[in-house]
Amino acid sequence: MIRIQQKLLVYLSAVAMILFAIAHLTLLKLLSVVFPGLMKKIHLKMGEKFTMTQNPKFKYEDWGPSFFSLAFIKTVLSVNWCSLGLEAFEGHAAPDTALFTLDGQKTSIHRFLKGNRPLLDEFKQLVKDFSDVADFLVVYLAEAHATDAWAFANNVDIKVHKTLEERLAAARTLVKEDPLCPVVVDEMTNITASKYGALPERLYVIQSGKVFYQGGIGPWGYNPEEVRKVLEKIK
Repeated sequence: MIRIQQKLLVYLSAVAMILFAIAHLTLLKLLSVVFPGLMKKIHLKMGEKFTMTQNPKFKYEDWGPSFFSLAFIKTVLSVNWCSLGLEAFEGHAAPDTALFTLDGQKTSIHRFLKGNRPLLDEFKQLVKDFSDVADFLVVYLAEAHATDAWAFANNVDIKVHKTLEERLAAARTLVKEDPLCPVVVDEMTNITASKYGALPERLYVIQSGKVFYQGGIGPWGYNPEEVRKVLEKIK
């Protein structure tokens, strides 16, 4: 019964998120015509919540207008459709979804759990501080801001992945940032993104094969400090 309630909540949350995004977009679009200064002020405030305004690589003109595009709405629909497959709930078994290493070898989530593993700034700090009690893993999912979909200007040039090799190549770009832990990629079916409700980004702590902590959906719900508190208790 609890599992059914959790799945029902997933569906309701997805519908609510889609309606909120459409309503928010409509309101901002209206304000841009009537009160453009106020609209930009509200939009910049939104940007603070997912650190866009703190990123020196982006100006408001790079990311702001993209929120008024059809590509943005399509991305919202795609992300929430993918999240309907969520099966990773706190206190329940963590899905052992299939992944690929960067050399194309098939692997899975559970093979990276502590004691069962093969021979960025805030995240990197977590890795440095808690590598003695936890194994860290980055799963590269479908590109959130592909240049041929919903994209920011002045961003990396990565298109929607059509093949596994394209996804692996994109993940190697991430590796150049030296995340200090293994990087693997989701299957082209996006099975991991779906079962973990992880698009565009999400943090998890898995212990003994069960979901010990489930973070919020990024960018607003992406909170490494919550993970830090969880790991401090374990430590």
